[in-house]
Amino acid sequence: MHIMDISIVKIGNSKGIRLSKTLLEKYNIKDKVELILEKGYIILKPKAEPRKGWEKAFKKMHESGDDKPLMNDVFEDESFEEWK
Repeated sequence: MHIMDISIVKIGNSKGIRLSKTLLEKYNIKDKVELILEKGYIILKPKAEPRKGWEKAFKKMHESGDDKPLMNDVFEDESFEEWK
């Protein structure tokens, strides 16, 4: 565990903390963090949004006809007898 002093800064009518570029890069912090309150501690956890933008990308793929299956649902040599 590393302990670091960070100053509270005025941001408009509120106050906040400023994280260094090094911390942002090291912990892969982009646009959001989760704030967790636990047993007297405040924990900031990077919030990953792995599917961000997928809906827009899928819509664009559909419009251009790029959303077709890459392979058949059933392989030609597949035998359903094996499943009995």
